[in-house]
Amino acid sequence: MDTSQSAFLETMRRQFDFGPYPRHPIDQSPRNEPNELFVYNLVTPYYLRDQRVISTEGKLILDAGCGTGYKALTLALANPGARVVGVDISPKSVELAQQRLEHHGLKDSVELQVLAIEDLPQLGMAFDYINCDEVLYFFDDIARGLAALKSVLKPEGIIRANLHSALQRAIFFRAQELFGLMGLMEPDAEEMAIPIVVETMKALNGGIDLKKRSWLPKYETDDNAEALLANHLLQGDKGYRIADLFAALQKADLAFVSMLNWRHWEVADLFNEPDNLPAYLAMGLADSSIQDRLTLYELLHPVHRLLDFWCGHPSDTPSPTPLAEWDIATWQTAQVTLHPQLLTDKVRAAATEAIYKRQPLMLSEFLNLPTLNPVPVDSGVAALLLGLFNGPMAFAALVDHWRTLRSVDWVTLEPVSVEAAQQQVIEMLSSLETFLYVLVEPQP
Repeated sequence: MDTSQSAFLETMRRQFDFGPYPRHPIDQSPRNEPNELFVYNLVTPYYLRDQRVISTEGKLILDAGCGTGYKALTLALANPGARVVGVDISPKSVELAQQRLEHHGLKDSVELQVLAIEDLPQLGMAFDYINCDEVLYFFDDIARGLAALKSVLKPEGIIRANLHSALQRAIFFRAQELFGLMGLMEPDAEEMAIPIVVETMKALNGGIDLKKRSWLPKYETDDNAEALLANHLLQGDKGYRIADLFAALQKADLAFVSMLNWRHWEVADLFNEPDNLPAYLAMGLADSSIQDRLTLYELLHPVHRLLDFWCGHPSDTPSPTPLAEWDIATWQTAQVTLHPQLLTDKVRAAATEAIYKRQPLMLSEFLNLPTLNPVPVDSGVAALLLGLFNGPMAFAALVDHWRTLRSVDWVTLEPVSVEAAQQQVIEMLSSLETFLYVLVEPQP
């Protein structure tokens, strides 16, 4: 490690020892936060890449840059039976992480160490999944950071990492430059800097651009340190574009899997009529690469603070065939599973109530990360889903179940044929699989 990199790591270590991140109360738990568990559950990215539902039992997970341990806690809760290893360069953060995991009774399933990402090979481990959240953008060369993670990733493993958006976060880069000019970004200056930043921003005219776009009332409260240190005073902060992300993946010889919140990066959703786009744009989108589509989105609507993505080793295995392209023979081999984060007593109770009251079931009330809009499911589909609470079901069994629920056509009063029932179930599962509410696997 060169001298400049060592000096930078020491600066970051001091900053996070002074202001450990994140500062969630030690008793706070994501156990009842399905959106968080959905993201951190290995089932989600593995299904997106492979169209397979994996078991988390026995999986080895790395939380690279674990901070105060909230994400390591989330990873442990989201992946029953997995082992989590957390590393961070800040001894104070690791100490707080240990206290958090002991409080939640998980110290035996999570191992914590003070270690830099560049030194990961010292662990002597290979991981099924690596979570590197809010860390990669500190690297001078993000490809080098990705390569360090790749060096301890199993051949079939997946990395989750993210970068600050250069477009969305530009206002904070301006603030950091301003306060650097004022001498407030020097090592060990945090305690002095925080009140000066507050005083300066409060004194500004309300119409000043920097204040209008970067200042919130919470920055003036007594517990403002975390927010200011993560934004206006974040040392080493840098912004990136989609092109930078893909260039780094190529340099590190890693393959893009998906954006973490992939449904929030759909260009068509930015238009009044997503199914009726301007002809020239529609033709261009049809032939464009995923990089070009993501770039178009960030130019039109740069609202995402993070370019949050999954990636993994390149593979010669063909990408799974989308459900829309399946023939009936493939469907007849399929197995259907409810996403683990919907397998809760609350969802079961809501489905039961929807059936008895013959009212829609709003799945997006329980898991809304994959969609910007409410997703209503009619009571008949709720009854179909209820069967999945007992475990995965074969497509053929779901068709039989549907024919029992809807034995006759409600218009003609004729018996519903097997072929008609198959088509109806295919349409229902396809619409739900778009949001990963159900996971549909073709079987050999």
